[in-house]
Amino acid sequence: MEWFTQVLPVWLAAPDAEWARQILQRGVAALYLVAFVSTLNQFRPLLGERGLLPATELLAAGRQRGPTLFRRWGYSDPKLVAVAAAGILVSALLVVGLPQTGPPWLPLALFLGLYGLYLSVVNLGQVFYGFGWEMLLLEAGFTVGLLGSNQVPPPAPVIILIAWLVFRLEFGAGMIKMRGGTEWRDLTALDYHHETQPMPNPWSRQAHLKPRWWHRCEVIGNHVAQLGVPFLLFLPQPVASIGAAVIILTQGWLVATGNFAWLNWATIVLAAGLLGDGVLHGLFPAIPADLGAAAATADPGTIPAYWTVIVVAGTAGLVVASVPALRNLFSPRQLMNASFNRWQLGNAYGAFGSVTKRRIEVIIEGTETTTEAGFESGAEGRPPDDDAAWLAYEFKGKPGDVRRRPRLVAPYHLRLDWMMWFLPLGGIRQRWFYALLARLLAADPAVLRLLDRDPFEGRRPRYLRVRTFRYRFATAAERRATGQYWMRSEGRIVVEPVDGR
Repeated sequence: MEWFTQVLPVWLAAPDAEWARQILQRGVAALYLVAFVSTLNQFRPLLGERGLLPATELLAAGRQRGPTLFRRWGYSDPKLVAVAAAGILVSALLVVGLPQTGPPWLPLALFLGLYGLYLSVVNLGQVFYGFGWEMLLLEAGFTVGLLGSNQVPPPAPVIILIAWLVFRLEFGAGMIKMRGGTEWRDLTALDYHHETQPMPNPWSRQAHLKPRWWHRCEVIGNHVAQLGVPFLLFLPQPVASIGAAVIILTQGWLVATGNFAWLNWATIVLAAGLLGDGVLHGLFPAIPADLGAAAATADPGTIPAYWTVIVVAGTAGLVVASVPALRNLFSPRQLMNASFNRWQLGNAYGAFGSVTKRRIEVIIEGTETTTEAGFESGAEGRPPDDDAAWLAYEFKGKPGDVRRRPRLVAPYHLRLDWMMWFLPLGGIRQRWFYALLARLLAADPAVLRLLDRDPFEGRRPRYLRVRTFRYRFATAAERRATGQYWMRSEGRIVVEPVDGR
């Protein structure tokens, strides 16, 4: 018994990781806050009772992806608001650090609450919540809760689990690229990616216009950061901190050149949690080196036995859950962003195994013209032709207006904008997309709030049509001559005019 109450807690302690605990718990909680705000703003028009893909239909058919509180409660929009509001409140408390001043179980209980609430949302989210950063947030929240409160030393096994999570993120992404498109192996991937990524940001164009030798260096740097550096995370300090710092810098470049929701920010937070207190104090002397001194020097007998049991059991459970992900890393048929259990823990990660070479944008246009040009207003005739006053709907993040500079929206996630990028890749005939067109024809206020500009200011258009265009970034000379950020070639109609009557 003395071994369990005196020796084991000392072995489990990581006294050099108090700053890590603060960074990890507050940073992950901040990302949950963003996720729940995104859910509050977007879930109802996308997936609510009158959404594009109603969650009520999914539940009625029993096709939800996994456990969800709504299976027991039943779904309604007010219940969704309550879940999102609770998530925002709990996240905010953890960001300011109030629960961390309580007993060791309190932060864990609140993080498990966030995990359960968000899992309930994700499992109803269908294609709009089918991104790798959703499962990453779930796993990160579950894991950092095991760091406990300020009353106990940060557990070393949990810090190792964080390193393992970052390893799966980075090494998994690196292996996906090496097994994917030839552009990653011949070093040409970044000739295209800044321009063709789902949602460029204000600096993506400048990154794209860099010379080719620069893009080759980017790809080489990416391979080093994802295939070599992650192994450093498991070595003693300060080597682990060096590896973490490299990952943070490379992720910072991705933040500066693209909008990938909270994927890059989550990786930065998790990697920053692997910087030792001593290293942080050496880099930034204003950071006190003894932040965790009280917990580190505490009598091991004061650490509750139940907490030692929780840490050991939680660590063991996450290790077992991630065994399939370990096998997946070395499988020739490696899966990307895959979960191997209903709880979305111990997942496989990765992104952009291949890079799109051409940017095709889907543009939705409407008109109030009632007949073909040349017919009298109100007369019976064919749908309007290209001479009619066709006006485009503008989205908040995705490219549309060629004169509008791309925006910075991450870590916020514009779910509809992201799905619009996938349309040319997976085919225009998607159920949610035709539901979107129907709601635009009806001038549905909830759906219109997801957009940046409704050209009809709340009025119902008479017709809608959909066109696709090839987009590319304007060169410096084209930007000076035209004032445009994008150049686009004439596209084609992929959905003929639809009558809104």
